[in-house]
Amino acid sequence: MTVMNMLKLNIIALGVVGLGLASCADSFLDVEAETSIFDTNFYQTIDDFEMALVGCYDGYQRTSSNGNLAFYVTSEVLSDNCFGGTGNTDSRSYQLLDRFDLSQAPSENNLFNGTWSDYYAAIFRCNTLLQKMSGINWEGNEEKKKTIEGETRFLRAKLYFDLVRLFNRVPLILEPTTANVPQAEASETYKVIAEDLKFAAENISAEAYSSSWAAANDGMVTQWAAKSLLARVFLFYTGYYGTTDVEGVVDHNYVLAGLEDVIANGGYGLVDAYKNLWEAASSIPNEEENSLETTWAGRGNKEFVFTQKFNFTQDYNGNLDGNRWLVMMGMRNTNFSPYGKGWGACTVNPKLVAAFEVGDTRKTASVIDVAAEGIDDIFDKKDQREYTGYSNKKYTPMCLPDGTTAVEGLGDGDNQISQYQDFVVIRYADVLLMAAEMGSVNAQTYFDMVRARAGLESKAVSKDNIMAERQAEFAFEGLRYWDLLRQGLAFAATEIAESNVSVLSGNVEDFVNISSANITATKGFMQIPNTQITLSDGVLVQNEGWK
Repeated sequence: MTVMNMLKLNIIALGVVGLGLASCADSFLDVEAETSIFDTNFYQTIDDFEMALVGCYDGYQRTSSNGNLAFYVTSEVLSDNCFGGTGNTDSRSYQLLDRFDLSQAPSENNLFNGTWSDYYAAIFRCNTLLQKMSGINWEGNEEKKKTIEGETRFLRAKLYFDLVRLFNRVPLILEPTTANVPQAEASETYKVIAEDLKFAAENISAEAYSSSWAAANDGMVTQWAAKSLLARVFLFYTGYYGTTDVEGVVDHNYVLAGLEDVIANGGYGLVDAYKNLWEAASSIPNEEENSLETTWAGRGNKEFVFTQKFNFTQDYNGNLDGNRWLVMMGMRNTNFSPYGKGWGACTVNPKLVAAFEVGDTRKTASVIDVAAEGIDDIFDKKDQREYTGYSNKKYTPMCLPDGTTAVEGLGDGDNQISQYQDFVVIRYADVLLMAAEMGSVNAQTYFDMVRARAGLESKAVSKDNIMAERQAEFAFEGLRYWDLLRQGLAFAATEIAESNVSVLSGNVEDFVNISSANITATKGFMQIPNTQITLSDGVLVQNEGWK
């Protein structure tokens, strides 16, 4: 059985490799009682390791499908793309994030507790697989061993990269343990991240699955994905922490060479029409047939380097594979085909809408303009907080012309748990712009390729122009906040700060104020969940600005 085929089994994978994670809901270290089943009955064959790898992918998927505060949603709320939004009578937890201000919701000192547990549960799976690899004979299958190890180390690196960006200093756990592990310095964590991604980039077989990377390896880690993520890590770490390399593991030349290899040999390309990257943006209702007509490029298209996969088969009986955060992004209680209702988080900042250049096709592909698209009269403004007239089009639930949600009839058909849209972690356009930013000899060509697809003329390549391009190209893709932060804390704080932006909350005028001082006080990092500090008996220390 190939790993590609086994990915289809990720719903049942927990029955084999997830047993040691049942108690992670309370503490990411509380796993000892359940580990004996794998020690005695599992990790005996290569097939076992391939199934365990599926469990690692499943663990990564659960960081979004488990229903806790998702990294993606957090990234958008923190950025200057969006305000917190949600329902007008909901907790102000998203305003706490948006303002970097605990006084917005003083009792919400545990926002990331489930997120923290989900991430360390996934890391536990990766660490267990890696620890067991020396326990069997891989003779004759050395390439497969390297590929399995490479994919696992990529996933661990991605998990730690999310954690260290959110919290800066986190426990660095590299083997299954029940010890009360203190926080490591960020430099230590980034060193491991770089080492893991470097190993993945150099050891995942180029022939492991198929030469048609995007289509055949949809959702799978490839060496190209590792090289691309390593560049993202390099740019953030060197930008935010002011270094020239990542702790001696990789330098500028190594990372740029990796990007050039992805461009030259990865087999990727830009989808011709930008809107076709996104299901809602490329779909129009057919009222006669109560269906959606679409030009969507589909899953596994040539531009997707790495995606986080979801399915509609999630239920309330332990199967967790749905996109649980997608419903947060939908227009509050408002169906307007092809857009389906949701909980109204991340209302779009008008400043972003104004930033698109005239003629940029990415604007209408990215933003739902409520008035321009004829939705204003039916939008549920009374229940919406921080209404701006704009919503996220890239990631939104969908519905048919009769108002039936697109997930009805699929799995449990539940609007919250049956959403199945994948999250695009890395696109080829990002590879091109990162290579341009890092000074490729082809920088102008790469930059112009991205602009031309958006219907725009050439512009001189420069750091400032690339950053402006990234804002338009990757709006609502979870990148903007980190792009701001890596340009310097003071710069990010100034860009995100807002003064008396007029919005509607409960259909009454309200104002958004975001203090740059709050952002600098926290250094851009998030609140470590109080439950985890308590469980650690004070070994974990709260981040500055959140005490």
